[in-house]
Amino acid sequence: MMNLKKPRVHVLRSSWIVGAMILVSIVSLDWSSMCHPSPEGEAMKDKMRIVASSQPSHEASDETPDDIATNRALGFEELTWEDLTDVEFKDVYVEELDAYYWKPIFGPSVENLEGRKFHITGYVIPVDIDEDFYVLSRYPFANCFFCGGAGPETVVDLQFTDSPREYATDERLTFAGELKLNSDDVYQMNYIIVGAHEYTRK
Repeated sequence: MMNLKKPRVHVLRSSWIVGAMILVSIVSLDWSSMCHPSPEGEAMKDKMRIVASSQPSHEASDETPDDIATNRALGFEELTWEDLTDVEFKDVYVEELDAYYWKPIFGPSVENLEGRKFHITGYVIPVDIDEDFYVLSRYPFANCFFCGGAGPETVVDLQFTDSPREYATDERLTFAGELKLNSDDVYQMNYIIVGAHEYTRK
């Protein structure tokens, strides 16, 4: 990993360096190693969890009032990607990684979502199929966080209770579970869906 121990000139500068390093590394990676982990693939998983910045686009919910009422009765509300944008990032040095990463500072509207049951729709990105490590992204793989095209608020870690079926890249699906916020563990995403399972709107 590139040595980023030099004094910071500006928060965005060091974040840009980390983001550029991740982008270059991912472009040169043989992505088959993510499905059948090699030492290089394992190292890349660590790198991918170091955050970069983005400017999210806006999108509205497509749920009807009847959908909302039915899903709430079932215990799940709709979570949109726009709901997850109330977050800022502070550049923090991690000695273990010898690098800076963007630590999330969740806004009050996001903090209010933690522990609640939601369903959210996005594009599936397999990170390690053998380990059932899947991420749901606001954007398709070509434009997603892992390719440097979006920020950490546009991906959600899917933590399954049971072993899921094997998903293909860019399958657009809806998953439900309990939202967990992560601001301290650099090896996990900022947003986690605990007890994730495929969800069909009623």
